Amino acid sequence: MVIETRHLTKTFNGKGGCRDVSLSVGEGEVFGFLGPNGAGKSTLIKTLVGLCRPSSGEGKVLSRPVGDVQARRSIGYLPELFRFQDYLTAEELLRFHARLYEMDMKGIDGRTDELLGICGIDEHKRQRIGTYSKGMQQRLGLASALLPSPKLVFLDEPTSALDPVGRRDVRNIIEDLKNDGVTVFLNSHLLSEVELTCDHVAIIDNGHIIASGSLDELMRRNKKLEIRLGSVDDAVLLALKDEGREVSVHGSTLEIPIEGESEIPGIVRTIAQNGGNIYEAGTSKTNLEDIFIGMIDEEREGSGSNNRDEL
Repeated sequence: MVIETRHLTKTFNGKGGCRDVSLSVGEGEVFGFLGPNGAGKSTLIKTLVGLCRPSSGEGKVLSRPVGDVQARRSIGYLPELFRFQDYLTAEELLRFHARLYEMDMKGIDGRTDELLGICGIDEHKRQRIGTYSKGMQQRLGLASALLPSPKLVFLDEPTSALDPVGRRDVRNIIEDLKNDGVTVFLNSHLLSEVELTCDHVAIIDNGHIIASGSLDELMRRNKKLEIRLGSVDDAVLLALKDEGREVSVHGSTLEIPIEGESEIPGIVRTIAQNGGNIYEAGTSKTNLEDIFIGMIDEEREGSGSNNRDEL
C-alpha cells in the first residue's frame, strides 16, 4: 500500500483535527477525500506529508513512517492555501523548488519547460508571479507538485480557482498520472470532479471517517427504487416491511433502497400481489453530491453513536 494508517490521530490541544483514521490507498489509485469545511481533511494531509506530527496512532507513506525524509522526496504536494514569492517568475520558482528537493539540476530547464507546458502556462514562464491570476497560480502550484516526478501526489483543492477548461485540464493530468502508476490523493469540494476521476473515496466529518470504499460501492449502496402507484394501501406497505424493506412514502410514490436492479422484479411482484396498481417504476439518479450530503446529514442526526460505515 502507498498509504496505510491505523487509528491515526492529530488534534490540537485535544481539539479539532482528525481522529482514529484508518485508511489504505493502493498504488496507481486516485483516492478522493471528502468532507465539509473544518472536518479534518487538510489536517490529515499535512500529517501524511510530515508537516504535522501525529498525536497518536500510526501511518506509513510509501512504506515508510509518516514524516520520513526519504519518502518525502517522492511526494508531490499542492496545499489548499499557498502563496508563492510574487517577485519570482514561474521558471525561477520551479528551479528554487528543485533545489529544496535536492534534485539534480542537470536538465532541470527541460523539466521546467515540460511541466509548465503540461499545466498550460509555458507562455508566461518569464512573467512575475505577482501578475498571475488565481487560476494561473493554481496551475503553477500543480507544476510545482509534479516537479520531482513523484510516486505519490497530494492535491488539496487543485481546481478551486480554475474555470471549466482548467478543471478539464487537471482531470487529464490526473488521468495521465494514474496511467503512469502514480498515486493521487485528492481533496476537493467539487464533487462532480471527484466523481469523474476517483477510484475510491472516504468521507470525513467532525474528524472521523464515516464511510469509505470504491465509488461503485458507494453508488450501489445508495441506489433507490421509485414506484408510483394509483394509491398507497396499508397492505402494500405491510407486505414490503415484512420482507425487511425500508419504505419512504412521498404522496403516491414509494421510495425503496436497493443494492442492485435484480431486486426490482421481486418488489414489483410483492406490490402487485397485495393490490397495488403500478403506474411507473425506475431507479433514482443518484450522484456523489446527493450521497455526500445524505451521509453528512445522517451522521449529524445520529451524533453520539460510535457506529461507522465501512464499505
